[in-house]
Amino acid sequence: MIHLYGIPNCDTVKKARTWLGAQGREYVFHDYKKEGADPAKIAGWIAAAGLDTVVNRKGTSFRALSDADKALAADSHTAVALLVQQPSIIKRPIVEYPGGILVGFKEDEWSAALP
Repeated sequence: MIHLYGIPNCDTVKKARTWLGAQGREYVFHDYKKEGADPAKIAGWIAAAGLDTVVNRKGTSFRALSDADKALAADSHTAVALLVQQPSIIKRPIVEYPGGILVGFKEDEWSAALP
């Protein structure tokens, strides 16, 4: 089963959901705004994909953080708690599928991983 994590009004999440629908792929959507972000999942994503991949440093939410919070985001041990509190700074979407995880939406990557 495919699990898609994100925020429904995010343009990249919308593209990913549209792509999955066009491929006829069923998935479960997890909305961070309504359901929160799970610390164990975030730690697993960081372990699998790396902190720099999971933290979205380009978004306005990250840029609005205090310098102290930005410093927390630079360490994988302290970043998990920050990402739980501020799920808008998690790169979107994150997809868990039987073969691993995908971070962000790149159609060619998704086509290769989710044939």
